[in-house]
Amino acid sequence: MTDSRTPPIEPVSGTVVPRYAGPSTFCRLPELRDVPYCDVAILGAPFDSGTSYRPGARFGPQAIRQASRHLRYNFHPAYDTEPFREIQVADAGDVACNPFNIDEAISQIEAAATELLDSAGSVICLGGDHTIALPLLRAVNKRHGTVALVHFDAHLDTWDTYFGAPYTHGTPFRRASEEGLFDDDASMHVGIRGPLYSSEDLARDAELGFRVVHCDELEKEGPDHVAQRIRERVGDAPLYLSIDVDVLDPAHAPGTGTPELAGLTSRELVNILRGLKGLNVVGGDVVEVAPAYDHAEITALAGATVAFEMVNLILCGRR
Repeated sequence: MTDSRTPPIEPVSGTVVPRYAGPSTFCRLPELRDVPYCDVAILGAPFDSGTSYRPGARFGPQAIRQASRHLRYNFHPAYDTEPFREIQVADAGDVACNPFNIDEAISQIEAAATELLDSAGSVICLGGDHTIALPLLRAVNKRHGTVALVHFDAHLDTWDTYFGAPYTHGTPFRRASEEGLFDDDASMHVGIRGPLYSSEDLARDAELGFRVVHCDELEKEGPDHVAQRIRERVGDAPLYLSIDVDVLDPAHAPGTGTPELAGLTSRELVNILRGLKGLNVVGGDVVEVAPAYDHAEITALAGATVAFEMVNLILCGRR
């Protein structure tokens, strides 16, 4: 990808400064204020007041940034990209989310993402719990209109309320459907598994237009099959990826608020994402990393790797 602009300001090189040192930004990227333009902004949303079980995802953005030091980000052979040389990526810091008022926090995230999208081509948001997907989709719609939504998760997140509360990490896509934020002919869940609250949950979810790839189907057919199903469903539509780290099996992502047995492996998730190369990915989020339950940065590293895969997918979609 070439253009006439000033070449991107690259992250600190691991061959110059050891990866455990240097800036605390995602992949040791420059901060947004230090770049003349921005193609992809990394935004943190440290909010977890919508969590229904184990809290702690408010510390997710910090943990993902720290784990991103592990990554060798100069060249990605799966995409044949040098992402931080081809496009300008910058760390936009964190949204100041009110931890005591969910409605206000949602408004704050929407306002921050909307403002960011006025200057940046795309936003990848580091959560935080899955409540943040709703305000992010609102912001993306202002820029791109209705988008295809591909949601990786153990859970549907299309329930109506929890204890009468309409805005939680289990309800964002019900609210998004009500607001017409995604294309119900081009959207799907991937990785759904486990028991449900009601025998009607899947039927009610289908009424919103979602198609579902259950973990059993992935186990039988493999990542290439799943990627192809997504490609056929999404087509040329602008695509928003929302990835709850609990789509991974707890063996691969113990540090999350609502772990669910028998999930994807890290390899399966990464290979599905790489199978989406060339789709028009316009943004996404990585949520539910809760480092208090993590060990050896397993979950945080998964979150950082997924965010880096998203950067490459956005780049490939623009080529």
